[in-house]
Amino acid sequence: MIISRTPLRVSFLGGGTDLPDFYQQEEGAVLSTTIDKYIYITVNDRFDESYRLSYSKTEICDDVSKIEHKIFRTVLGKYAEEARAKNGGRGLELLSMADIPSGTGLGSSSSFTVALLHALKAHIGRFQSAEDLASEASRVEIEDLREPIGKQDQYAAAYGGLQYIRFLPTGEVSAEPVICTRATKEALGRSMMVFYTGMTRSASGVLSEQKSNTSQKRETLRAMRDLAAGLRNILQEAPGGPAKTMSRMGELLHEGWMLKKTLATGISASQIDQWYDRARAAGATGGKILGAGGGGFLLVICDPEKQSRVRAELSELRPVQMGLESFGSRIIFVG
Repeated sequence: MIISRTPLRVSFLGGGTDLPDFYQQEEGAVLSTTIDKYIYITVNDRFDESYRLSYSKTEICDDVSKIEHKIFRTVLGKYAEEARAKNGGRGLELLSMADIPSGTGLGSSSSFTVALLHALKAHIGRFQSAEDLASEASRVEIEDLREPIGKQDQYAAAYGGLQYIRFLPTGEVSAEPVICTRATKEALGRSMMVFYTGMTRSASGVLSEQKSNTSQKRETLRAMRDLAAGLRNILQEAPGGPAKTMSRMGELLHEGWMLKKTLATGISASQIDQWYDRARAAGATGGKILGAGGGGFLLVICDPEKQSRVRAELSELRPVQMGLESFGSRIIFVG
């Protein structure tokens, strides 16, 4: 039995510049961090030749091509026969569990893909580097499944930590850790407030529109990319100390959120805007809806001394504590 644990992520700035429509013309960049919320995948040999998949539903079938879950079907289509060759022709049992529901803006589908590849390939005896996992997960989602997404989530999940991730016109991706002091990281962890809006959604519709708008929104995307670079510099240099660094980070997130809302319809909504404005009025310096938009989690940056006022102002929303995670996808059990 193999169990993988793969973190979800919070993307701060630069989202949209990881789409090929942008980075094939000029470099894109995002700044994100993984968090202490995870997807777990368990892989074990079955007694018979069938496949049993357990996620939000259960599937049992003898033919991989008949699996309904598209990521399970695609990944098993690549490696099921190799697993059979190693286990005497038996099938597999795969179980997925998650700390946070899908469709909430934390990169869950890409974390799931990384987690599945990591666990399944460990099960058949293949070592996988972070680069291996990230690049193959990107191919599965973007090329095999034709999802209208970028590459930031796969690289965040595989590498882990606070990362500045660059997307080059050559197709190469460079994941560069943000080198900052422990005090700055601790201040970031204390300053992040995350609220569940109760809205879940598929990112595909928003991202498809955003993708089609890339050529006419290139200047906006360029500004969003540059904000990500600016945030990296601020976190690394921490001018004025951790408190002022967090205040400046909130301002940059606010600027980025104002730009992001112009990329496509459905990124925000009147209710989301009201919550966000109320949070800022109560003391938050900035924030954004996580992921493609339209729901999920609302992130704001706020001085800890003012957080009680923000919580009271957004009392109808569920606050969720999220800490920073330094590691990417890991195999946590072999037995």
